[in-house]
Amino acid sequence: MPARWFIWLLVSAILSGPARAADTPQGDAYVWQRRWTPAVATAVGAATDLVHAWRVLVAQSDARGRLHAVEPDWPVLAATGRPLVAVIRLDGQSAGWDPVALRAAVLVRLQAVPVPLAGIEIDHDCATAALPAYAGFLADLRPVLPAGLTLSITALPTWIGSPALTDVLRRADEAVLQVHAVQSPEAGLFEPVRARQWIDAFAAVTPHPFRVSLPTYGVRVAWGPNGRLRAVESERPLLAGGDGTDLVAAPRDVAALVADLAARPPHRFAGLAWFRLPVATDHRAWTLATWRAVIGGGPLAADAQVMTEPADDAALRLIVLANPGAVDVVRPRLVTLPHGCGAADGAGAYALVEAPEGPALRRRQAGLLRPHARELIGWMRCDAAVAGVPEVPHVGG
Repeated sequence: MPARWFIWLLVSAILSGPARAADTPQGDAYVWQRRWTPAVATAVGAATDLVHAWRVLVAQSDARGRLHAVEPDWPVLAATGRPLVAVIRLDGQSAGWDPVALRAAVLVRLQAVPVPLAGIEIDHDCATAALPAYAGFLADLRPVLPAGLTLSITALPTWIGSPALTDVLRRADEAVLQVHAVQSPEAGLFEPVRARQWIDAFAAVTPHPFRVSLPTYGVRVAWGPNGRLRAVESERPLLAGGDGTDLVAAPRDVAALVADLAARPPHRFAGLAWFRLPVATDHRAWTLATWRAVIGGGPLAADAQVMTEPADDAALRLIVLANPGAVDVVRPRLVTLPHGCGAADGAGAYALVEAPEGPALRRRQAGLLRPHARELIGWMRCDAAVAGVPEVPHVGG
């Protein structure tokens, strides 16, 4: 899609409020599911009007460089009429690849795809020190690809500044810059100001058009007993055990970057590539309604609502988090308790803490509260003077 067309549509959508389907700017979307269930097929059909092209996972390598096929539902994808880009995921930790064997395996996998393809993407979180070897692999791959296929690669912000980056980028027709989940978990999943800095730096060095990959999901990071990272769980449960932390891409943060890119498009910016297609059974991804609102500049709820409900004991009140809106909201970081209700405890994603404002419930796990959802986050026992009043605790951050 021409960049100026994409930007014009996006600005129009933001200025006009909630977008109709025909007015919604189209970007690419990654379909990353390894098991094609009816829910995935339903999601593809429901999101087609948002999508310019599907970037579909078709194979993933293991640590030894051996390629394992993923079988999408090609008839479902082909029925949308959108261009299809086959994505080959190469393990970023692989060492000692046989590049000749891997190149041959990639070609075999592409030949097995039963529908016409618009392109191929190599998704490789290559170590910066290994970029020269990666450039060589791409240089050997490109001449043997089927005629007419566009070669795309994913790119990492950590590559910016490497002398080898230019050689890597010139081997492909376009790149997709990933600006989510590229730092340590302590830094969070996505931060719009830092992402914009990476985008501008990448735009200054790339010789070809590029897209920006934005997140629609959350992850759970599991830690081992020694405090070291043990696993990152996203669309697939890993049952890694150990302590865990939930990270989430806040819809308002992502929408802020989308609006900024519309107002100040970088040089050679070709559009967005969303990771990943929201599916109803994917509980770590946004809902489709949320994704649609972010793309189209629709309204996003400011905060979840915190309310109290009576219990059997007149002095006891249950604390409930509610989302009355139509899009996802992020759980608030802190819920302070009213004076006179100091006997309390957290539940679910919240724990009781002593904050500067007094007793409060602090979020232990980030995450999204679905549209029209409610969850119990704690209880409090209030003094007689306030027991009959339906207090609403203060929400912070």
